[in-house]
Amino acid sequence: MQSQLFAIIDVETTGGGIAGNRITEICIALLKDGEVIDKFTSLVNPEREIPLHITALTGINNEMVADAPRFFEIAETVEEFTKDAIFVAHNVSFDYNVIRGEFRRIGQHYNRKKLCTVRLSRKLIPGHLSYSLGRLCNTINIPHLNRHRAEGDVDATVILFQRLLSLDENWETINTFLNPRSKQATLPPHIATEQINELPESPGIYLFKNQKHQVIYAGKAKNIKKRVLSHFYDKKTKEYQLGQETHFIDFEITGNELLALLVESEHIRKHYPKFNRAQKWPTTTYQIISYTNQRGIIQLALSKTKVLHDSVGTFYNKTEALEKLEEICETYKLCPRFCTLQSNVEICSHYRIKNCEGICEDTETIEDYNAKVQAALQDLYENKPSFAIQGKGRTEDEIAFALVVEGQYRGFGFFDRSDAICNVEDYEPFLKLQQATYHTHAIIRSHLKKHGEKNVVHFDESPQLANYRVETLRNKRVKSTVEDVFSHWDLA
Repeated sequence: MQSQLFAIIDVETTGGGIAGNRITEICIALLKDGEVIDKFTSLVNPEREIPLHITALTGINNEMVADAPRFFEIAETVEEFTKDAIFVAHNVSFDYNVIRGEFRRIGQHYNRKKLCTVRLSRKLIPGHLSYSLGRLCNTINIPHLNRHRAEGDVDATVILFQRLLSLDENWETINTFLNPRSKQATLPPHIATEQINELPESPGIYLFKNQKHQVIYAGKAKNIKKRVLSHFYDKKTKEYQLGQETHFIDFEITGNELLALLVESEHIRKHYPKFNRAQKWPTTTYQIISYTNQRGIIQLALSKTKVLHDSVGTFYNKTEALEKLEEICETYKLCPRFCTLQSNVEICSHYRIKNCEGICEDTETIEDYNAKVQAALQDLYENKPSFAIQGKGRTEDEIAFALVVEGQYRGFGFFDRSDAICNVEDYEPFLKLQQATYHTHAIIRSHLKKHGEKNVVHFDESPQLANYRVETLRNKRVKSTVEDVFSHWDLA
């Protein structure tokens, strides 16, 4: 094993992620029996402009590479130099994938066994705050000259790798890292193996955090460990960058997928993670509101907004909102003009709603008309549903729940199967309050649409709860399913 050839490699690039990265400089040092036996260094014409911030970092500008060979002109040298060697680099996934990408562009396949000196250092030289090449070299007294140039970084990595070899004389750690079935071969450089080993194979959420413990990605999974590892198998630029910036992984077991979705949504709302795209942007909602006009008539209107306000109801597409407004207007014999279903008319003439009793023609008193509007609003408010969706908890003896009170998502929690839970206030001691949003509404609505009444516990009468501001329900109408009722109400 001691005669094994290692190729210690560093590349400087134009930046732009794995897919768009082009090499501007490459250095390869061949190491055998612990000694450097050969070295290849070259600037490379990337066939594109080098961004100014990259030049500021590396010192390599467009003029320096203008007459340098293009990659296809040195590809044979790179291939021959490394063909019998194990590919070694500090943060090996970066250099390896960039070089593979260059070979791919010229129609060639490049495949080597690889070792990462970041991960090896974490294992063999534990306890340091940073494992970046510069800081690690400073800490353990390795000379690191000409930083951010390929040859300077390779020279420092060679000395680091020589020390790592001396600390792993029987190659127990190196052989583990070379094992293709080992997680070490795919894990990003800054994530300790212990963090992966601690991940549960249960439903819940996981949080990727950067070096400052800031959440940069929140995800949900039926199997947390399996889903986390899948990010590191994915070679897309976004997944690669996510892995490079992740230093810590936290998780929270939820017991079932519904709670995982709701908790994930809360973390995205709270932390606004860099790598989450879904659920980050406000969604346009359509709200039915009421106000009194200059004549003293209570009008209903449709308001388009990205912020949830108090309203009769909130809808997530315009067609559904208009249909509900028309239903209210027709059911309570209101005027389409004063429900803003028609504009620029003195007397209503709606194509479908024909039962207006004359408020627009002054044949109905304002008092009588307003009484009908108040009745409509009262009935609508009283029919906001209260229910809990129960599901599997984190253990066999536990039940998980998501709670909705008068159409508003209030949060989630867990209780023991032996606890006596009969009405809505019994959930309060176990409830973790959460903020309701468009996304929590959509998650619950989707769950109800998929699963129907299964595991839904209804509260036909809701006593006053100071925490929830729930009034006693009066004259509650029966709807076909809780989904039908819930789909119309806002959760703000």
